[in-house]
Amino acid sequence: MTPHNTALVLGVTGGLGGEMARALLARGWRVRALNRNPGKITKPIAGIEWLRGDAMNRTDVIAAAAAATLIVHAVNPPGYRNWSGLALPMLENTIAAAKASGARIFFPGTVYNFGPDAFPLVSESAPQHPQTRKGAIRVEMETALRAACADNVRVLILRAGDWFGPDLSVNSWFNTGIVKPGQPLKSVVYPGQPKTGHAWAYLPDFAETALRLIERDAELPPFAVFHFDGHWFEQGVEIAEAVREAAGDQLLPIRRFPWWLVNIASPFVETFRELREMTYLWRQPLRLDNRRLVAFLGEEPHTPTVAAVRTSLEGLGCLPGS
Repeated sequence: MTPHNTALVLGVTGGLGGEMARALLARGWRVRALNRNPGKITKPIAGIEWLRGDAMNRTDVIAAAAAATLIVHAVNPPGYRNWSGLALPMLENTIAAAKASGARIFFPGTVYNFGPDAFPLVSESAPQHPQTRKGAIRVEMETALRAACADNVRVLILRAGDWFGPDLSVNSWFNTGIVKPGQPLKSVVYPGQPKTGHAWAYLPDFAETALRLIERDAELPPFAVFHFDGHWFEQGVEIAEAVREAAGDQLLPIRRFPWWLVNIASPFVETFRELREMTYLWRQPLRLDNRRLVAFLGEEPHTPTVAAVRTSLEGLGCLPGS
């Protein structure tokens, strides 16, 4: 890509938005970010053009996207809270900005869209029959994106499983359930059922894949969807075993996640209530079929598991000296 390409990254202070911003900057893009108070950002990414504004304000988003060729919609309600009140309005503002600027929207997809009728190997054309509120909202969001293509909006969706990576701001099961950021490893927690496969996405690999797709924008249809396989663990618990190996301590105990506590607290704590809704993803295997992606790109970027986990643990401050 040439330096005149401009991207607006919404949600840049989150793990995925930040990773996308760094990948774009490394390729010579001009990157803008929107924030209500840019002066209070504690760890700003060097090279980003910060603009004061709110993703919930359509005028702000349209102005920030002026002359942009790409809008990365990586903004999500924090801690699973108030999805119905925030997720759709923010996306509608992004769509309006894309209509005004002609930019393509990059939208990171989730597995929430699918119900058990699509399991265990899920392709891009699998039926979307979610059984949860968040899943229904995600389907509604993708439906709105597809409908926007009738107004000459171009969309790229790359769907992945659970995130992990070295960024503390990642809203992920890895750094909220499996390990405790900033603390030495005394044990590893695993939320899933024994011998139940689970899909993970290492953020740097995901961002690299997204950029390779974006660089071939002219070859993409107006509404393009790809599935990212990432790190698939057939038995599920291999992610915890990889933490042991990356830490160099095979004696670290692997403990069960306290779902009983989530169940008890869910009537009173919104985040726990939302976590409980997604329990089914830890009880049934769901793997994303990436054959369309590999056919288009030739390969899927993939960091070896232990190296990816070690980098994540170092970034989260879980290893000595990190």
